[in-house]
Amino acid sequence: MTLAGKKILVTGADGFIGSHLVEALVRAGHQVRAFVLYNSFGSHGWLDQSPAGIRDQFEVFAGDIRDPHGVKTAMQGCDLVFHLAALIGIPYSYHSPDTYVDTNIKGTLNVCQAARELGTERIVHTSTSEVYGTARFVPITEEHPLQGQSPYSATKIGADQIALSFQRSFGTPVTVARPFNTYGPRQSARAVIPTVITQIAAGQQRIRLGSLHPTRDFNHVADTVAGFMALAATERTIGEVVNIGSGFEISIGDTARLIAEIMGAEIEIETDPQRLRPADSEVERLFACNEKARELAGWQPAYGGLDGFRRGLAETVDWFTQGDNLRWYRAERYSI
Repeated sequence: MTLAGKKILVTGADGFIGSHLVEALVRAGHQVRAFVLYNSFGSHGWLDQSPAGIRDQFEVFAGDIRDPHGVKTAMQGCDLVFHLAALIGIPYSYHSPDTYVDTNIKGTLNVCQAARELGTERIVHTSTSEVYGTARFVPITEEHPLQGQSPYSATKIGADQIALSFQRSFGTPVTVARPFNTYGPRQSARAVIPTVITQIAAGQQRIRLGSLHPTRDFNHVADTVAGFMALAATERTIGEVVNIGSGFEISIGDTARLIAEIMGAEIEIETDPQRLRPADSEVERLFACNEKARELAGWQPAYGGLDGFRRGLAETVDWFTQGDNLRWYRAERYSI
């Protein structure tokens, strides 16, 4: 489908990836409704930091993805839904797994049920590379077995299957976008790249991290957003699961050292026990095959390979080290 002239809803629009997606859609000239989590402060999350020329170009709906009535109300009049709303922190899923079931699985059910009732033209549902668990083969294709190694990943597996079941059972036009480890401006401090950057920016030389040996396929947020839009723009991806990954892997330890190099810092890395996952829950290796995204949607990463990763990290460092941005982060405290 062409996105031109479509009314687009983005759930989770107040978050890291969601806010970037809203801004990209507005810049492309689309009509956007941003679904944000209701709060008594009237905060729209990262959307409050959008450039002035964009901030007044989208509609905001405050609600809760767990509320089926609110979800259906938000979706009325929308042709396309990018469903990003989710609880994503892995450590917090050990702490409060029940909330992940309600938000990730029930929230996705609410979106799919509303889409079925309203006749929504398209849903792009957000998955995660965590559903694969530790790679059994690389690069990881969409046919890789699913392994719930944390309550978070288990609920995302459930959410993915709910979305696909609606496509298979009722013909609801669903695409499952499966981004690998997205990074970039606005990412939560719980993630490894902001953790390293903010500790170095705070003048710390001893950088506290969890496991250093696992590898990740880091995907710049601009590539993730472009991937979402590309998947929505073609009918070839309906009923499909599609990886969005850079096709490059690097260890956590080497990532930290690369960031230090970019920031001109000498660091020592120490293991912080509270940042370690339980042994059987740690995902040891993630490395994406992105051939399906290229074939079906014509998408390819602009920040691929080591050179692209270095460039993306430099841009991310530049954003985080600006005073107005760094003040939102507390390097001295570990947040789950």
